[in-house]
Amino acid sequence: METGEYIPRKLLPRLKQTLQRGKSVLLLGARQTGKTTLTRHLNADLSLNLLAPVVRRRYERDPGLLAGEVEALTGNVKGRLPLVVLDEVQRVPELMNTVQDLVDRRVAQFLLTGSSVRKLRRGRDTNWLPGRLIPFRLDPLTLSEHQPASLHQALMDGALPGLVRQSEARDREQELQAYAGLYLEEEIRAEALVRNLGAFSRFLQLAAGESGGIFSFRALAQELGLTHPTVAGYFEVLEDCLLAERIEPFTATRGRKRLTKSPRYLFFDLGVRRCAAEEGRDLPQRLLGGLFEQFVGLELLRESRLADDPRQIRFWRDAEGPEVDWVVCRGEKLLPIECKWTDAPGKGDARHLETFLSEHPGNETGLIVCRTPRRIRVTPRVTALPWQELPVLLEEFC
Repeated sequence: METGEYIPRKLLPRLKQTLQRGKSVLLLGARQTGKTTLTRHLNADLSLNLLAPVVRRRYERDPGLLAGEVEALTGNVKGRLPLVVLDEVQRVPELMNTVQDLVDRRVAQFLLTGSSVRKLRRGRDTNWLPGRLIPFRLDPLTLSEHQPASLHQALMDGALPGLVRQSEARDREQELQAYAGLYLEEEIRAEALVRNLGAFSRFLQLAAGESGGIFSFRALAQELGLTHPTVAGYFEVLEDCLLAERIEPFTATRGRKRLTKSPRYLFFDLGVRRCAAEEGRDLPQRLLGGLFEQFVGLELLRESRLADDPRQIRFWRDAEGPEVDWVVCRGEKLLPIECKWTDAPGKGDARHLETFLSEHPGNETGLIVCRTPRRIRVTPRVTALPWQELPVLLEEFC
């Protein structure tokens, strides 16, 4: 059973402000993150959902139809440009040329949404219509937008808006299972993003199960019986469909020569990750710490993108020594963060943070995010925080 009303999104005021400045917007986000719902709060003069087959086929046959329809709107508005929403614009990428022409001639403003950037590319770069579109990203819900009923529910079910409004676990499970299949059928098969859907399905299951780790493309290719370029291409599909987050390592250091330089990958939502990995709800205790680390990393990424001055999220790892789960970078300022599945952190939990701080002078604060009910000063430079305080972390400490 679905409960609750619309959940206000922190991105909405920024979208309104950007549109009020006369800019057009490209709003990216995985399916069911709430893009369409968000656009309904913007009072568009024309809204087209390109997921609808009838609508899509109309503009596939003749992309130029859009220009005439938009130009006809100009007589209906006074003192402003009409606002046109094109939902899931990657389904008819040819419309980007029409949009560029209409924006250049100041005929209308556009809000384009997309759940994949693969068909919006020019070469290897996404076609933002340079200087014309302001890009934004809509993620699943942050903790500042919605507090889960429990940490376990957040780790098992993720934070997609439609899911968190489901009060029954069996309903959430059913929708998550359908979502995992949705991407294979509607995004991967329908868009012909890969040739061998069976091989990609096996890759997706394995990649989801290994989410949060540092991937070796060659080892993964060997396990799946695929080539290295094929596996690398599959990861690119995950990124293009906004299913995976690529986290680069922090490698600016003095003295250490064996710092990891390979990236980590996080699935964009923990509920989708679990279902793609074909895992049940009753995971063993030994896996919860790793999921908690991913949960914190995803929250840092989401809040950083919503900040007025976005930060970079990195990780720090010596192949033969200390490691720090997450490093928030804001210019020269660094905030190292460790994630611990404990409610009573001690000095031993702070040792890698202390090492990082000692090797990066000018940074005097490290944090442990854990299940403590209250803040704890673990060492003079390291504080432990309850996970519920993640929404204020970037604002307070960065």
